[in-house]
Amino acid sequence: MTRLAPFALVLALWAGAAARDAVDDWVARTDLPVTVVEHSTEVRDRNGILLRAYTVADGRWRLPVSADQVDPRFIRMLLAYEDGRFYDHSGVDALALLRATGQAVLNGRVVSGGSTLTMQVARLLENGPTGQWRGKLRQLRVALALERHLTKAQILNLYLSLAPYGGNIEGIRAATLAWFGKEPTRLTPAEAALLVALPQAPEARRPDRPGNSAADARERVLQRMQEAGVLTAENLQAARLDPVPTARQPFPSLAPHVADRMISAAPDRQRHDLTLDSILQSQLEALATDALRGKRGELSIALLAARIEDGEILASVGSAGYAPGQGQGFIDMTTALRSPGSTLKPLVYAMAFDQGLAHPETLIDDRPVSFGRYAPQNFDGQFRGQIKVADALRQSLNIPVVLLTDQLGPLRLMSALRQSGAQPVIPGGKPGLAVALGGVGVTLRDLVQLYAGLANGGQAVALHETGAAQPGARFVSRSAAWQVGYILSGMTPPPGAPANRLAYKTGTSYGHRDAWAIGFDGTHVIGVWIGRPDGTPVPGAFGGDVAAPVLFEAFQRLKPQLDPLPPPPPETLLVTASLLPQPLRRFRGRDAAFLPDADAPKLAFPPDGARLPLDSHGLVVKLRDGRPPFTLLANGQPILTGGRDREVMLPAMGKGFVTLSVIDAQGRSDRVNIRVD
Repeated sequence: MTRLAPFALVLALWAGAAARDAVDDWVARTDLPVTVVEHSTEVRDRNGILLRAYTVADGRWRLPVSADQVDPRFIRMLLAYEDGRFYDHSGVDALALLRATGQAVLNGRVVSGGSTLTMQVARLLENGPTGQWRGKLRQLRVALALERHLTKAQILNLYLSLAPYGGNIEGIRAATLAWFGKEPTRLTPAEAALLVALPQAPEARRPDRPGNSAADARERVLQRMQEAGVLTAENLQAARLDPVPTARQPFPSLAPHVADRMISAAPDRQRHDLTLDSILQSQLEALATDALRGKRGELSIALLAARIEDGEILASVGSAGYAPGQGQGFIDMTTALRSPGSTLKPLVYAMAFDQGLAHPETLIDDRPVSFGRYAPQNFDGQFRGQIKVADALRQSLNIPVVLLTDQLGPLRLMSALRQSGAQPVIPGGKPGLAVALGGVGVTLRDLVQLYAGLANGGQAVALHETGAAQPGARFVSRSAAWQVGYILSGMTPPPGAPANRLAYKTGTSYGHRDAWAIGFDGTHVIGVWIGRPDGTPVPGAFGGDVAAPVLFEAFQRLKPQLDPLPPPPPETLLVTASLLPQPLRRFRGRDAAFLPDADAPKLAFPPDGARLPLDSHGLVVKLRDGRPPFTLLANGQPILTGGRDREVMLPAMGKGFVTLSVIDAQGRSDRVNIRVD
């Protein structure tokens, strides 16, 4: 009873006019607590759905909320249970205090409290005591002062933000996410009743604690609400059947790498709205985990999905798990510099089409070549001879693309790559022909941006998670971009994947360090990288084997059916090889006039620079093209004349360096330098 006596005294003093003036002056001189509440920083998706939140400085979950974001039934139940005259009193409910005092006198103990929501907000703002009369008197004074400075809506919002719900959970939004895994916009009567009951004894009534405290407290609220007419008898019976949660739900933690990057860039911003789609983000994060299941722990994976039209990133997965360990999941591999392998080849071909060097139907030689000391090889060490440019791209042959890069110039290739929005890093600062095969550092984001530009008709698309789309530069023509997309759409899908004509390209960097797959349809582009963050090799990992299946699965999770690629621009040259202009029928390069005829004799074997073991039976020589009869020379000395066969056995050679030459009937020649050991 003594705990309520000070309040009865205040009420008695308030009865007289002079006393009221003294109380008004006492309230006016109140030193108010700070009413600006620190809230958790939020990262939300394109639809306002929470992707990730961060605790406040003291480690508490306290998410911003207002009454209009909460189920109205919860508000009615809260007011009916805690403060039925909330909108009528001025911070202190005199009737409630008198009732509580009378009950205490009659019973010899406190039977009911007289605190209003405003008084509870006063206590929460100051984290004050609840049981001592001095603390209660302070709450009363602050409550009266708060009502003079804040609206009822502001006071209610403070309660909704600060009310404790057990552990480090504060506020209704954090509570519904922690106990029910959802936002507070729609709550069942059972959920609302539990949330009304918890703040009165948040630790004792925590649903994840043993015992029936939470269920008993919920039942008391439900009964009171039925008696007050807030719930019907049917509502009450249905609510009693709902189970009480027994464990906390994890807070949303999607797109951790992107969220951290946004927070780092703008640490003072409380809410970050991104272009990501929470559903797709969740699906691709699950796909990343599934893709590495059963594989070595050192592997990591990254996926990036974007819209072609405006460059909005819909999903960004930096790793399969956001944690330290063998896979170094804390590293965002969408922004890590890696070797792109063969994924730059489509850009080379598009530039060659633009420059009039080739057409998809142009024939190009896949044969041994050397550029000084650089002699590129195909991935399988084989040569296909003459092949259509389109087939050379689909088969990802190295020699044809290096021939084209030699004519374009590595500097021009790097310039186009930068115009696409990528930021390549060139080892040594000076690009060579090897850049076409992956001799440059790029990120997954760079490659997705490049392919988005190709899918956008050669117009660069600036990828972004925030803000609006920025117009980009044109780096290849519409027709060249369409031709490359059409060629890539004819790629054979990986085993088990749908034959849906996805335009895609795979790549494997030197030493099997990086496995890539980038693809697009008429609307979206997705990129996949798999490898080890530390850059060590992954033996046997090819982009076509490990990354391509993930790419196709990602598109299936994005949409049930691909959107068709656009039709060819009207200026596109769509003809068969026989109808091509003469210079485009066979690739020979701009300096073709100074080169041997394409059908000039060639020493197909041994290749230039070969090292061969000493063989007493002789040396096999294979010829290609040219017109017989042939003359063969070793170090300038004829060793065979009048030959018509294209595979001959020459006498055994002595150890050392040997220059082999062939001359055909028209005087055309070829030569190679070999070493016999």
